[in-house]
Amino acid sequence: MPLIHVDTLDDARLDAYARLTEAQLRSRLEPERALFIAEGAKVIERALEGGMEPLSLLMEEKWLHATDGLIARMEAARPDLPVFVAPHAALEELTGFELTRGALGAFRRPALPSVEEVVRDARLVAVLESITNHTNVGAIFRSAAALGVDAVLVSPTCYDPLYRRAVRVSMGTVFQVPWTRIGDDAAPAKGRPGRPSAAWASAGIPLLRELGFTVAAMALEDDSVSLDDESLARAERLALVFGTEGDGLAPSTIAQCDCTVRIPMAHGVDSLNVAAASAVAFWQFRNLAGLSR
Repeated sequence: MPLIHVDTLDDARLDAYARLTEAQLRSRLEPERALFIAEGAKVIERALEGGMEPLSLLMEEKWLHATDGLIARMEAARPDLPVFVAPHAALEELTGFELTRGALGAFRRPALPSVEEVVRDARLVAVLESITNHTNVGAIFRSAAALGVDAVLVSPTCYDPLYRRAVRVSMGTVFQVPWTRIGDDAAPAKGRPGRPSAAWASAGIPLLRELGFTVAAMALEDDSVSLDDESLARAERLALVFGTEGDGLAPSTIAQCDCTVRIPMAHGVDSLNVAAASAVAFWQFRNLAGLSR
């Protein structure tokens, strides 16, 4: 393997790790050059298993032996894979924390498939509208993977599932659950929170209906039905739509959905964090995902 020792992160070959912004990594103007960064050996391994194309690795020397099996598998996919070895202090400054997970990996960002491709065999789908918190996006993907959700669809203004923090929080499950963007405008969110945008719904919700899905908005409304309502249990294909923290789903999105659903709660609590709410909903409909009760 080509081991390349560097004393600092000033080397131009480390731009993807140290200097490029997330917007630059996405490289919308040149999608063939778009990248993402995976943190930690487990996440890197899942990216590789998910068919992602590795470009390079960056780690501290003490992790070389512990990750030699992973490096060998990555070299099988790319024999000329460069492995950059940097001092501890430089890596800690870069990540902002002790890199206990061993390595950083740069990968080619894949082209997104169509909604039709992603949901072709799906029965349970999550739709994320304008979720502007990377931790929540990553946590939702992790719950989706654990509880058998078939696919995740994200609105154009939802934060990027391949953002470094979202990938890390998901523990690499973003590479296990099929996902794509839904809506007329395929431009990803720029990373700044704002009011929920429902522009995606005017085309996205009718498309889901055409594909045979019952579309359920997770929201507190006067006409909301309970998560355990029998009518939902009879759905053959179900798309659960989740909104951002605080503002929730846009009213126009709720109006276009087939029904509105709430999670029954006690002690006067009226809502959960969106990541927690998604996990509860995924568990409730695990029969659609093929998990036994």
